[in-house]
Amino acid sequence: MAVETSGSDLIQVVALLAAGVVAVPIFKRMGLGSILGYLAAGVVIGPFGIGVFSESGAILHVAELGVVMFLFIIGLEMQPSRLWGLRREIFGLGALQVGICAVLLTGVGMAGGFSIAQSFVAGAGFVLTSTAIVMQLLEERGEIASPKGQRIVSILLLEDLAIVPLLALIAFLAPGGADTSLSERLTEVGIGLAAIVGLVLAGRYLLNPFFRILADARAREVMTAAALLVVLGSALAMQLSGLSMAMGAFLAGVLLSESTFRHQLEADIEPFRGILLGLFFLAVGMSLDLHVVAANWKLIAVYVVAYMVMKALGIYIVARILKTGHREALERAVFMAQGGEFAFVLYSAAAAVGIIDGQANATLTAIVIISMVLTPLAIIALRYVTPRDEQSLDGVDIADGLTGSVLIIGFGRFGQIASQPLLLRGIDVSIIDNDVEMIQAAADFGFKVYYGDGTRLDILHAAGAGRARAVMICVDKADAAVRIAELIKAEFPLLTVLARAFDRGTALQLIRAGVDYQLRETFESALVFGGSALESLGVDPEDVAETIEDVRRRDNDRFETQLAEGIRAGQRFLRGNIGTPIPTPLSTPRRAGQALNEETAGVLHKSETAD
Repeated sequence: MAVETSGSDLIQVVALLAAGVVAVPIFKRMGLGSILGYLAAGVVIGPFGIGVFSESGAILHVAELGVVMFLFIIGLEMQPSRLWGLRREIFGLGALQVGICAVLLTGVGMAGGFSIAQSFVAGAGFVLTSTAIVMQLLEERGEIASPKGQRIVSILLLEDLAIVPLLALIAFLAPGGADTSLSERLTEVGIGLAAIVGLVLAGRYLLNPFFRILADARAREVMTAAALLVVLGSALAMQLSGLSMAMGAFLAGVLLSESTFRHQLEADIEPFRGILLGLFFLAVGMSLDLHVVAANWKLIAVYVVAYMVMKALGIYIVARILKTGHREALERAVFMAQGGEFAFVLYSAAAAVGIIDGQANATLTAIVIISMVLTPLAIIALRYVTPRDEQSLDGVDIADGLTGSVLIIGFGRFGQIASQPLLLRGIDVSIIDNDVEMIQAAADFGFKVYYGDGTRLDILHAAGAGRARAVMICVDKADAAVRIAELIKAEFPLLTVLARAFDRGTALQLIRAGVDYQLRETFESALVFGGSALESLGVDPEDVAETIEDVRRRDNDRFETQLAEGIRAGQRFLRGNIGTPIPTPLSTPRRAGQALNEETAGVLHKSETAD
């Protein structure tokens, strides 16, 4: 029996892994994102799909640890000073958004004929945005650290804090809930505050010495276990005090953000975070009761649309009241228009005290899950219906009628350095770039940079390419560099063109496009770096120079071979670090080998004949 149970558990584990591994790449290739892939996979393998799992609640409870670890890692990036700097956003913007959206969503419920208590519970649950989905979306877009990303993080933190008073209100709204004494409610609040203070004190005075002792023991597995202990222990402390687990993990991360062990902790937690967060989305998909959806599809469809539209409207109004731009306000509204995982807690509590029944709990849960599924699709739709941000050209001159001897296209970190030898020699240089912020910043350092897109032939004419003696292509995008080179060589075939190459493949394309000189952006700096490493090991500087020159020669020979035979040719010119001997010398011998006896002479003669 034990063997059968173990086999069944293994089947479920394999099913979970297979569902994620198959679904996520497919959905990402379709442009729908990893979250939607996990949710769809969860629906398929869940109790209301093919039925690999009969109970998703236990998996969801474990998978919530993924959200906990995600918030811990976000906390590690959020120093206390930064958190203090966001206090206005957390308690101002966050509180205002939660309040207005709660009123609007409660009104939606009352308009549908439900009681005030039921409407408030349903709306308040939907107000609590999905931290997991929004943070994952921000991470995928690389916007967590951006100003608008930080404002969203602030709102999410306030919503995590709001779960405590909302649960207290549910107890008050419950039949007989008014009988709860004021002292009992104050006790609950006091316990929550005491837990926060205790966690802050422990983090400030205990965690660093604790990790220092473990680091001295030099046991890597113990450090990993300790990292998990801190995250899960903090989450448990907050949960036992009536707060959210995610809030506890976030506070622990903030307290360790200035620790010398911060990067070690992040590296230890990251693998668990990724797996458990994916498991969380799978479990949410499994929780979607398709029987309830089928039986109440009209009601669910109406309330999904009504709640999402009304919440998005409330978010947009709050953002505009606080002077946020139209585009950012619209993006925030779409990002946060869904319900979240804390709604499950709120609805379960409301069902336990009799405000809503089991059927209503299942229906509201389905509404929240469907809104979570629709969020990635809504973001994709927003991308297509909103125009791209247009850069303001105030104070920026457009390239027109330039007459410099040398035209530099692209003035990033590479172009800025490449321009210095020319400017020191007094050569007249014209510079164009299509990044307005960079142009404005360059002006502060004494550079006159004109706005222009080097991939357009009319811009090249206006920038004076036809009158220049040479063009330096310094853009950082490989395809743009090749396109510019092809345009210039087709229109100005006698013009000298020097190009920055992103990598070896780009260098080959640039050569075929006809450039007169190309340089892989990291090649020479890497040679200098390697040479310095040799010198630090005690190799004579002359030998270092000779070795570096030989590497350069071998690379050139390999490059010529690749031009003729393709990118995979020329492997014989590389020196690898495996044990198999390669029958080519690292450096060319200074003089030819000489035979010292007849036997050696015969071997050398055979070798020369074979060659």
